[in-house]
Amino acid sequence: MNKTIFKDFSKYVSFNILGQIAYSCYTLADTFFVSADIGTNGLTALNLAFPVFCIISGTGLMIGIGGSSRFSILKSRNESNAADQVFTNGLMLVLLFASIFFFTGLFASQHLVTVLGADIQVFEITNCYLKVLMLFAPAFLLNHFLQCFVRNDGNPSLSMAAMITGSFSNIVLDYIFIFPFHMGIFGAALATGLSPVISMLVLLPYFLKKKNSFHLTIPNLVQMKRTTANILANGIPPFLTEAASGVVMFLFNFIILRISGNTGVAAFSVISVISLVVISLYTGLSQGIQPLISQNHGAGNKKNVQTLLRYSLITSILLSIVIYGIIFFHAPRLVSVFNSEQDLILASYAIPGLRLYFTACPFIGFNIVLSTYFISINHPLPAQILSILRSFFVLIPMSWILSCCFGMTGVWLAYPATELFVFLFALTKRP
Repeated sequence: MNKTIFKDFSKYVSFNILGQIAYSCYTLADTFFVSADIGTNGLTALNLAFPVFCIISGTGLMIGIGGSSRFSILKSRNESNAADQVFTNGLMLVLLFASIFFFTGLFASQHLVTVLGADIQVFEITNCYLKVLMLFAPAFLLNHFLQCFVRNDGNPSLSMAAMITGSFSNIVLDYIFIFPFHMGIFGAALATGLSPVISMLVLLPYFLKKKNSFHLTIPNLVQMKRTTANILANGIPPFLTEAASGVVMFLFNFIILRISGNTGVAAFSVISVISLVVISLYTGLSQGIQPLISQNHGAGNKKNVQTLLRYSLITSILLSIVIYGIIFFHAPRLVSVFNSEQDLILASYAIPGLRLYFTACPFIGFNIVLSTYFISINHPLPAQILSILRSFFVLIPMSWILSCCFGMTGVWLAYPATELFVFLFALTKRP
């Protein structure tokens, strides 16, 4: 039995980690090509706009993971009608939030850019990038939603293939739009926006051949409120995990602008884009275990659930060792990839920043895995508490206090200090 569990664990986790690495290439490709074409101002514009991208992605994951985890539990109990209600209600939520993002981008992107802190030097390029991203928000949300349900429907390889295809197309389109077509930052945003569309085309045959076990149905108005509340309750932790990256960017951008100006924000852009890749590894691990834990929990296999949790925590520790080793020993090389102008001031901020910021790695992994565990067993409250602590209640005061005391060093230490505090709190909640 343990061999079977480990085989399933390895399959789901490896597929999802590969898929999430590919997905993180959205921002990696944009950052690399924009830095090569526009330089420091381009990096600053991307970093100012990224919090909104994180909110969009987080919303898609909130509905997708929140709905698909409940779908897995119901499916394991052979409650097909209730499972279809979850899918239908989730799709309605996608349409609602997609409309909000789309019309906000259409009519109010310039106001958002002002709130995000863009000065006159980077205002126009930041607004251009942000507006295009928000107009493509329906595609981002629907892509996340469908991938989550396909993965929980027993097809993690197809979900991975869709993510990888979308991300690879983003890299190719970034190059074509920015260099041969000379479309600048608009080209970068357009390439990113088209990627989820291409990703969904990979998923399309799965539905056309009717291989999916989830279907649209007539909404049950009596149960709709409860079903929607359940989706959102289970989806809040993954939303906050993704949104935390946006909150960190938004908050740190304001603090760094005060301390070291646009160059400091550009340095943080390098750190934040690498951070998105790092977070994607832990997200891939957590998304890989979620269907398995939900299915075993729904079937009443408590021993299997605990075995999967143990495998996840061990994998998280091993990932953290590898990630931090790479970052610590190769920090100058990583910074130089995104520093096309070879700005020495930017490098002086970013290199030590990388080594301090990512001391958070082992604590990030533990916190994300444990949050996903609670979601998967339909016990979202502890996951919500951990996510809120990571995103707001600890991070905000920690960043202000440490930055006031230690300047840029304090900025870099705020994130690992927050994750450490939440990790210590999580130990008291560990099942």
